[in-house]
Amino acid sequence: MGNRGEGIQPLVRILYAEDEPDIQQLVSLALEVVGGFTLKICQSGLEALNEVETFKPQLLLLDVMMPDLDGPGALKSIRAIEAYRDIPAIFITAKVQEGEVQGYLKLGAADVITKPFDPMTLAERIQDIWDKVGV
Repeated sequence: MGNRGEGIQPLVRILYAEDEPDIQQLVSLALEVVGGFTLKICQSGLEALNEVETFKPQLLLLDVMMPDLDGPGALKSIRAIEAYRDIPAIFITAKVQEGEVQGYLKLGAADVITKPFDPMTLAERIQDIWDKVGV
């Protein structure tokens, strides 16, 4: 785990954009019940953009492929807001070609989680990524 003594804020609020209700439920269970995080679920990248200033997330968890505004587009739009310019983001995707993953990392993602993922270890994985980015 991370070095809590060095001023890393504990991760509490995660804004999660995903258009598939089954995956929303799975992630909600994994992060809220197992992980103890506060999760704001949005149906699209556009909804995430509209909710970000109200919810004030510490981390973005974005599905790559969504209607209206996809994950990369949502990240770009959210980071255009001064207060969220440096917000850590994780993409979740079923598309895992090496070039695509590298592309998401170049967009500024802290990491990429591939579907399907293990819901029992998802919270721990997100906490580990949070600890590495050291916010």
